[in-house]
Amino acid sequence: MVSGEKSERSGAAARSGAARTRGRPRSFDRATALEAALLAFWEHGYEATSVSDLTRVMDIGAPSLYAAFGDKRSLFEEVVQEYGARYGSFGDRALAEEPTARQGVERMLREAAAEYTAPGRPHGCLVIHAAANCSTAEVEESLRERRNANIASIERRIGADVADGALPPDTDAAALARYTGAMIQGMSQQARDGATRAELEALAEIALAVWPRG
Repeated sequence: MVSGEKSERSGAAARSGAARTRGRPRSFDRATALEAALLAFWEHGYEATSVSDLTRVMDIGAPSLYAAFGDKRSLFEEVVQEYGARYGSFGDRALAEEPTARQGVERMLREAAAEYTAPGRPHGCLVIHAAANCSTAEVEESLRERRNANIASIERRIGADVADGALPPDTDAAALARYTGAMIQGMSQQARDGATRAELEALAEIALAVWPRG
């Protein structure tokens, strides 16, 4: 009799434990999931990437996505930060490390040609491409601010060279910076359209030819 009661209690405990196991959310690696989301947004843009697309590529359920990252917009904001740190910082480094603005922009354009056509990942720039056909005003504005901030950084670097005499005093720093930004954005789109690294490097050479000399 006692033995039977023990057996029933053991069976009930096993069933209860199994139920708890089945009901417990499956754990996942957050960094891996974030990288998968980054690649999805990079490839398809913000608007065209749905929550169901994200849960599929991240290999998690919607409740886990919301619990770990918030809503789609919050996830995208984190993706943009991660993209900037891992893939998009080459321009800032070039401007900071090269001795002149022209050399910084030359390095920036050459590295853009390499980065935008790198194998094994989407081509072009996420910050540029993700804004295409975006109808979410807050996301569109955030991406626009990032692009304009990059142009402003170039303008400041050019202005510093004008002040130091490395560029002629009549150099239009704002126009030259916006021209450089247009080249970067155009290279991103051409990379998505199939342009090769060599073809983009040739564009960079032409772009640099218009720069004034000190």
